[in-house]
Amino acid sequence: MTTSTRRTVLSLYMRVFRIVRTWQAQSGVTSDTETERKYILQEARTLFRQNQQLTDQESIKRCIEECEARIEIGLHYRNPYPRATYLPPLGLATQKGRKLRAQQRLRKQAKPIYLQSHDET
Repeated sequence: MTTSTRRTVLSLYMRVFRIVRTWQAQSGVTSDTETERKYILQEARTLFRQNQQLTDQESIKRCIEECEARIEIGLHYRNPYPRATYLPPLGLATQKGRKLRAQQRLRKQAKPIYLQSHDET
């Protein structure tokens, strides 16, 4: 990891902690705010630790882009949880053969950048 990449990753990590300190749930209920703060911290720690051993610059760049996207979406919608993905047209194929493989490929391609590591946690 280069020095500039390391600096970027650490600044993103600290940005998440600054966001948690000022986070207010959209509902305004104190218990919701605490639950969402805990979720943000847990999710950040899990993903940063999971990706700590990455050495490939391309995969590190993808993780940085995903982190930035999730931060911006969370701040914009005031919702820390990942947004749902929607199935592409004809998303429910039969359980056999080429149609299933084609649908799995379409689902993978349709997955937004901010959810790339969501299934892995």
